[in-house]
Amino acid sequence: MRAAPTILHLDMDAFYASAEQAAKPSLRGKPVVVGGLGMRGVVATASYEARRLGVHSAMPMAQARRLAPNAAYLVPRFALYRTVSDQVMELLGRLSPLVEPLSLDEAFVDLEAGGVADDSASARLVGEQLRTVIRAVTGLSGSVGLAGSKMLAKIASEEAKPDGLLLIEPGTERELLAPMSVRILPGVGPATGDHLRRAGMTVVSHLAEAGEAELVRLLGKAHGVALHRMAQGYDDRPVVAERDAKSVSVEDTFDVDLHDRVRVRAEVERLAARCVQRLRGAGRSGRTVVLKVRRYDFSTLTRSETLRGPTDDPAVVREAAARLLEAVDTTGGVRLLGVGVTGLADFTQEDLFAQAAHAEQAAHAEYAAEDPEGTDAVPDEREGPAGEVTGAESRKSEETPASRRWPAGHDVRHDVHGHGWVQGSGVGRVTVRFEEPWTPPGRVRTFRVDDPALRPADPLPLVRDGEDYSSWPASLPKSLSGPGPGEGDESRP
Repeated sequence: MRAAPTILHLDMDAFYASAEQAAKPSLRGKPVVVGGLGMRGVVATASYEARRLGVHSAMPMAQARRLAPNAAYLVPRFALYRTVSDQVMELLGRLSPLVEPLSLDEAFVDLEAGGVADDSASARLVGEQLRTVIRAVTGLSGSVGLAGSKMLAKIASEEAKPDGLLLIEPGTERELLAPMSVRILPGVGPATGDHLRRAGMTVVSHLAEAGEAELVRLLGKAHGVALHRMAQGYDDRPVVAERDAKSVSVEDTFDVDLHDRVRVRAEVERLAARCVQRLRGAGRSGRTVVLKVRRYDFSTLTRSETLRGPTDDPAVVREAAARLLEAVDTTGGVRLLGVGVTGLADFTQEDLFAQAAHAEQAAHAEYAAEDPEGTDAVPDEREGPAGEVTGAESRKSEETPASRRWPAGHDVRHDVHGHGWVQGSGVGRVTVRFEEPWTPPGRVRTFRVDDPALRPADPLPLVRDGEDYSSWPASLPKSLSGPGPGEGDESRP
């Protein structure tokens, strides 16, 4: 525990939805829901306007539509979110060599290690400056928590939302935590929270008063001891610059259960190829291939095969996943498939399987036999965990306009009307709103899905011709140090 609040936690506000609102002027101030739009899709992120209607992350999309029938429902654009995330993480990296990303939109920063803060005043100034620069560079808002530990910094940023800053003075931790729900503590999910509630413990002060021995009796030694320490405000975990991934995986949930065994195998092989693509993108290899199958009755089976050494060969991973599938009964139907690789390493064993090249050729021959006309019968868009679109990430250059899919919210360009985004499509038509992040709300037009003048496009930047913050934080004027008192910034107690 530190004597100064020099651990910073940044959490971007409703990240996916806010990015969509920033990119689409016609959606600003309106409810926006981002996620999988199929029958089994779930909400990835909802704007604050949608949250006021009861929509929240991980909610089934069908339920969200009932609560907010007039909201804009969009398919995620991960290319845009990763670009903005890279901008934010680059700014955080200027503050300290110790930046611990938790996701695309969330990270811890050790300000003391970066030499930019050593007391409450300097930490607050850095936090205020950071919020200002993030808004200037990305057009989005983020909430900042400052405290002497990671746990309290994260709690502070959550309490500061949206678009605020909260600093917790060291020494006030127990007073702050006492009236909060036990669910605010790391490791207390729905099941643990319900277990504690049945024991009469609903707020953090109840945990502190119960004592370590009672919590150990209820939850076991490791969990009970850790929870008692956290209830008293103790958390000495350091900010770790590199959080080593333990696995790489992809999965798809299908709108309709798959019964055709050939189709199931084709999906597994497609997932294996995408998994290897991510593996190579991370510069890693893996030793164990894992297959996940969720059947029609929601029973989930996991099978794994450990190879003789680490590999990033798509043929090896695909064949291993196919072998694992052979041991799974899918006759009743499959609603979800996943392929992963664990036992990660930074190198590959090039001669792992001499038959890799032969397997690649055999796979091509098998695909040709299954699909003699050369068409891909597998839908390109799927809803995965938290609404992630986990379909094909690239298009064949020879595809025709009629074969394109037009996901709601994705970018397009028309030869005459310029840049726009898809509002919806169906019955051979696609509706597009033509606008850019820096223009007024644009006009809506409808085209045939095979209109040769309309084509997919890359996302536009959210900010154009912004100020130059290349020398921040050293050069940032103090006049730009964020909102003043009463505008979202707080101190506790």
